[in-house]
Amino acid sequence: MASMFPQLGATAESFSKASSLVLRIGTDAHLYDDPDDASIAPLLDSRFDSDKSEALKRLLALIAQGADVSHFFPQVVKNVASPSLEVKKLVYLYLLHYAEKRPNEALLSINCFQKDLSDTNPLVRAWALRTMAGIRLHVVAPLVLVAVGKCARDPSAYVRKCAASALPKLSDLRHEENASALEELVGVLLSDHSPVVVGAAAAAFNSVCPNNLLLIGKNFRRLCEALLDVEEWGQVVLIDNLLRYVVARHGLVSESIMFASGSTVSSESEKDSCSDSLECDDNHVSAASDAKLNALMFKCYMEGQEEFLSQPGLLNGDGDQSEKAVSTSCKNEDVKLLLQCTSPLLWSQNSAVVLAAAGVHWIMAPRDDVDRIVKPLLFLLRSSYTSKYVILCNIQTFAKVLPAIFAPYFEDFFICSSDPYHARALKLDILSTIATDSSAPIIFEEFQDYIVDPDRQFVADTVAAIGLCTQRLPSMANSCLEGLLALIVQESSICNGDNMNQEAVIVVQAIMSIKAIIKLDPATHEKVIVRLVRLLDAIKEAVARALIVWIVGEYNSVGEIIPKAIPTVLSYLAGSFISEEVETKLQILNTAAKIAISGHKGKQMFRKNLSYVLELAKYDMNYDIRDRARIIEKLVECYISPDDDDGNIGSTPNNGIIHEFVEEILSGKLQTTYPSVNNSRFYLPGSLSQTVLHTAPGYGPLPKPCSLLDSHHHLCSEMSNETRVLDMRMGKTALSSSGTSVEENDSDYDSENSYVSSNASEGIASKSDGSNDDSESTLSGQRDPPNETEAPLVHISDIGVKDNPNALANTSASCSTDLTELMSKSALESWLDEQPGSSSAQQNSFNLASARISINDLHYIVKPKLRALLDPVNGNGLKLDYVFASEVSSLSPFLVCIEVHFENCSAESLKGISVKDEDSDASIDSACQISENSERLSTARDVPTLVPMDEISSLDPGETVKRVLQVCFQHHLLPLKLAVLCNNKKHSIKLWPDIGYFMRPLTMNMEAFLHKESQLPGMFECMKRCTFRDHIEDVEHEGQHSAHCDDKFLVVARCLASKVLSNACVHLVNVDMPVSSDADNASGLCLRFSGEILSNSKPCLITVTADGKLSGPLEISVKVNCEDPIFGLNLLNRVVAFLQ
Repeated sequence: MASMFPQLGATAESFSKASSLVLRIGTDAHLYDDPDDASIAPLLDSRFDSDKSEALKRLLALIAQGADVSHFFPQVVKNVASPSLEVKKLVYLYLLHYAEKRPNEALLSINCFQKDLSDTNPLVRAWALRTMAGIRLHVVAPLVLVAVGKCARDPSAYVRKCAASALPKLSDLRHEENASALEELVGVLLSDHSPVVVGAAAAAFNSVCPNNLLLIGKNFRRLCEALLDVEEWGQVVLIDNLLRYVVARHGLVSESIMFASGSTVSSESEKDSCSDSLECDDNHVSAASDAKLNALMFKCYMEGQEEFLSQPGLLNGDGDQSEKAVSTSCKNEDVKLLLQCTSPLLWSQNSAVVLAAAGVHWIMAPRDDVDRIVKPLLFLLRSSYTSKYVILCNIQTFAKVLPAIFAPYFEDFFICSSDPYHARALKLDILSTIATDSSAPIIFEEFQDYIVDPDRQFVADTVAAIGLCTQRLPSMANSCLEGLLALIVQESSICNGDNMNQEAVIVVQAIMSIKAIIKLDPATHEKVIVRLVRLLDAIKEAVARALIVWIVGEYNSVGEIIPKAIPTVLSYLAGSFISEEVETKLQILNTAAKIAISGHKGKQMFRKNLSYVLELAKYDMNYDIRDRARIIEKLVECYISPDDDDGNIGSTPNNGIIHEFVEEILSGKLQTTYPSVNNSRFYLPGSLSQTVLHTAPGYGPLPKPCSLLDSHHHLCSEMSNETRVLDMRMGKTALSSSGTSVEENDSDYDSENSYVSSNASEGIASKSDGSNDDSESTLSGQRDPPNETEAPLVHISDIGVKDNPNALANTSASCSTDLTELMSKSALESWLDEQPGSSSAQQNSFNLASARISINDLHYIVKPKLRALLDPVNGNGLKLDYVFASEVSSLSPFLVCIEVHFENCSAESLKGISVKDEDSDASIDSACQISENSERLSTARDVPTLVPMDEISSLDPGETVKRVLQVCFQHHLLPLKLAVLCNNKKHSIKLWPDIGYFMRPLTMNMEAFLHKESQLPGMFECMKRCTFRDHIEDVEHEGQHSAHCDDKFLVVARCLASKVLSNACVHLVNVDMPVSSDADNASGLCLRFSGEILSNSKPCLITVTADGKLSGPLEISVKVNCEDPIFGLNLLNRVVAFLQ
């Protein structure tokens, strides 16, 4: 059509251009179209403000695109005194960006900033202060401190808010030198009468002096009254500050759930005083379990999760719980005021404010009033889709500790078709927690609809939720078992078809749920075990069969039917041993050994079956099975006397110990620890740590109850009599003399039970800082050092595996044949009693990545990409290809080295070949001239676009010559225009940059990498996901053609490393390879690379994490941490592009 009517195509194109121009009218979008900055300098020197504004907008547009325009700094600085507000604001934005790079020129503008601080326009004063605080130079810090002190008493609330926002920046520069002055300014701003200022002051308090809660106490009533009028994000910070003050000042409320959690002894009268609504649904939960769970929550809130877990004996319930929590009454004036001012915020439009207010009521409200947080949370759950996951995470924690308050609202947690998978999983967990006898039939009816969902992983989670509900409600056990058995029969028939892998997950989870239900009362469910045994022929999944075999061995002497059926079952298992998978074989060995040492009749027959199975296992192809058979054989030989046909213990002195040891291993008599580390992580409600389930940066537990009171008594003992008898009038006078009006700082708050009055707080302000710092450093010193928190967690993990055989129900019975020897010693010692449920898809990520190895040498191959620069057709026979070199220029850090291949594809010789910058007018003779003046090449402005190369005098036909060009790209996204001269002819070319080679390798170890990564969070971190397929061919080729196959992890890791190192000039720090039970599971594979930017030597860290099956496409997560956010984002896009 376009060929028939070309005028129509031209018209459509013109209409498209016209429409785009119309849409851009009235906007500054055109500033991004022209990357040329040639016309900016004359505009900056213009005498018209409109021209200056246009030039500054172009500069900011170039900055947004990542260009370096710092060479305009002197011309921009001289416009800082412009009377135009628009020009002044644009100049301030430019100065904030480049002040650190050009500190000398930035200091020249300080006088103008100080002059603007006295301007009549409050916007100008605020802009000047923001710019001064943003110039992060230690030399300017004293001047900024004076400016902040002046603006903290400014008549404009906006200026005072900017002063509060400047305090954290000033604190980062020189906190030690100006600590007392900064805390005084925080106190002044906290006492401000404007809610706009109070919100910013609360944020400044968290950054400058978070432990000096006396500042909060001095203005407590004023802050509570202003809380409703503070901006939403300021409300979140201020609520946290008020809560910490009340806990530190008065302790916990004796009627609250927190105080009940911390107390170890509760009388019967206290238990009977609970409301009926809280009692009726808790009848099926063990009181001991509730007490331990509540105590765990209390300890985690007050001490922090890591500190609590690091204390020995707490996981087994042996921790010291004798210490009583210091309490107060809910009738305390401060507590009542805090609860009263946060109650309206439960219905705030901001979900973060709702969670913060709910956290206050959860911790401080009486137990009977805690349910007031339920309806706001449920309303937020229905109305805020974006924050649904965070809300569910907090509701899950509340429901674990106090399920009764959410029990009447179970229908709000039914699954919606639009819910993502992670929200569905949380809702299922909440439903299984809050189910009661009255609601269980409705919930199970809802679960029946979930069973037919197309998402089979969701179906498996539903089956797990059914098992959890039944464990809490034993009255529903029979009906649930019938349904689970019917589901196993149905899914087993489907497993024989094409969907075996998906349906097998459901079968395994159903058997795991049945196993958990049977464990509650094995004698009652004897027939269920028999029905499972009859399903062995129908079930083909190895893990499911292994689970049934484990159940048979564990309960071989339960009831009357099972002991009679044991000989037949054992004979069947022995006969099918050769055809079974590894998981089932291991459990057959365990079951045969358990039955052989049990008290059944006909021990000789059982021993013969065991001997037969052991003989088969000794010659099995899998060395796990061979090792297991040898260990079991030795244990049984020591347990049973070879001379005694009845199986009695021999007369060897150590046989009593061996007998006890063997029974402990094979009979499952080891006690389970409580609570589980993985399922009991508590952080303060509404915090980021509660969502991610680990301590996030900036998180801190609640202060020790009444610690502020103790600190105050200590300070009062050191005060003179004159200071202690200061009255309220003297306190006001002191404040007035500091420059603040009496009306703004006077507070009518004077609590009856308060030990901290306004005058006392002011009089001891300087001393209270040190005291609070000392008391708080004692607490923080136990939680801050990373080495103190990491080692105990590993130690606890080992104890949990060694002392708890039931924990092995969640670990796989099969180990990777390539990596088994890397498993921990504790796992090898307890493998005889392992329960094979965990190789199913329900294994959580913590268990999958619990063991890993780290390597540094992959023997990777770097294959740089050869790119075409000049085609022989356009170059009259001259062909140019180029490769980015990994070497670093010795002339300037702004130069990138490129290896260019000159090839003569014609039949005649080519002469006078050279490459020059097409746009450059400067005449540079050679690279030697630049090398002599290399000391002056400190900025990109001084570096030439192209270092001249030696001319190739002649190039014969078919000959290839290599030359290394050193070029300076103006931008890592824009091409460089060059000219190739050959036979007196000029050929224009474009050399496209690659941001991966704007770096050089930065050698560092693992510890340095992680430390630097922790320093670059937030805006310095960006992440993307992509799909990686290049490894599939290598994995298949390695398996088919290699005599000695490399491990699949090594093949995939080598492929990923080669891909990154072939496209970026970085250093491979290390590779983390998981020791997984699934040899085809890539979850946990992580590669780390480090480099630094050539132009500014800022470090840039790349983390590549894989997820999925090694034999198929991998889901790759790429994370870049870089001090230059624009460079980091562009580098991330480049890495994702070549991986994908």
